[in-house]
Amino acid sequence: MKKQNLRSLAAQAIEQVVEQGQSLSNVLPSFQQKVSDKDKALLQELCFGVLRTLPQLEWLIGKLMSRPMTGKQRVLHYLIMVGLYQLLHTRIPPHAALAETVEGAVAVKRPQLKGLINGVLRQFQRQQDELLAEFSGSEKRFLHPDWLLKRLQKAYPQQWETIVGANNLRPPMWLRVNRNHHSRDEWMALLEEAGMSGFTHPDYNDAVRLANPASVLALPGFEQGWVTVQDASAQGCMTFLEPQNGERILDLCAAPGGKTTHILEAAPQASVMAVDIDEQRLSRVYDNLKRLGMKAEVKQGDGRTPAQWCGDEQFDRILLDAPCSATGVIRRHPDIKWLRRDRDINELAQLQSEILDAVWPHLKSGGTLVYATCSVLPEENSLQIAAFLKRTPNARLQTTGTPQQPGKQNLPGAEEGDGFFYAKLIKE
Repeated sequence: MKKQNLRSLAAQAIEQVVEQGQSLSNVLPSFQQKVSDKDKALLQELCFGVLRTLPQLEWLIGKLMSRPMTGKQRVLHYLIMVGLYQLLHTRIPPHAALAETVEGAVAVKRPQLKGLINGVLRQFQRQQDELLAEFSGSEKRFLHPDWLLKRLQKAYPQQWETIVGANNLRPPMWLRVNRNHHSRDEWMALLEEAGMSGFTHPDYNDAVRLANPASVLALPGFEQGWVTVQDASAQGCMTFLEPQNGERILDLCAAPGGKTTHILEAAPQASVMAVDIDEQRLSRVYDNLKRLGMKAEVKQGDGRTPAQWCGDEQFDRILLDAPCSATGVIRRHPDIKWLRRDRDINELAQLQSEILDAVWPHLKSGGTLVYATCSVLPEENSLQIAAFLKRTPNARLQTTGTPQQPGKQNLPGAEEGDGFFYAKLIKE
């Protein structure tokens, strides 16, 4: 494999996210294919890190350069960001970070600008302390877009800074132990035998947080389906769904299949239909079912038109993991901060409302519907469910909040799960 300049690849990936609105999880794999296995993790770290700290890097470039790079030179703007990120936030020796970043100009066919990039990064090194002191008092220090900060401040006047702080951290690595193979404690003993350690979760019985993130292939029994990577808060859905053997269960908006397989771990004799609108992402559901040796009926379909994919069938339980802003998982997907817009929130809330109304008739009388999102915004969560309860006389809230403040809202915490919302509804 011809050695590629990693910094230039990172700059190109970041440009596609910020300038073209593409998601990093779609962009990154094709760039990772161009580097050796040992460099894949560094490429990911540079892309995630720059997107996490984007306002800081933009601010610094604004101080270090009289005018920004535009047009065909724009990729060099992101290359400078990659250089600044390494100097600020990684343990890469500064001389190596500088040399490799400057060479990145050659890789993107702009060798004449090597001197400029070198000059900007060296100037930063000389002025680093004063610049960082000034930045710490600036509006941009929270590393979030203004519209999102305003919404968080309004919804959580006491907690918004904690939420923002957690969003800016690297995420913890949570696993779900497959109880059909081992109890959580039995699997943790195997983990310790493999030289690793983990922590349990007080509320979710299958969850283990690794003390230090590791490759899945290093985890005992990963390929045999003993354990799955899944955030603790996402595992909380089963606490409220409580699936039982013999039931017919719908997992709606199911891709990539983490919750589908969790249902089947909790109730192996349940009959599960997994539905998602995105045909490409459904391939991940098949992959997850295959690795865990499970079977489910998988269908492509729109949650707003259930008659098209289930006729007039009714289900004992429905898990609706609704499409949402993903504002609870920003630390896992820092590009969300730059891909989402303020106007998206009302559009998403409208879509959630339409899916809820469409799928409710497909729940049996006495059945359970769990509405879940990985959002922290009330418009998608407590306000959404309050409005649904008001217009749906045969829906009753159970064990999750009060009719005035419905649902259970998890907020992202340094060592805890992601931001997540659940509401458990019973059909009378």
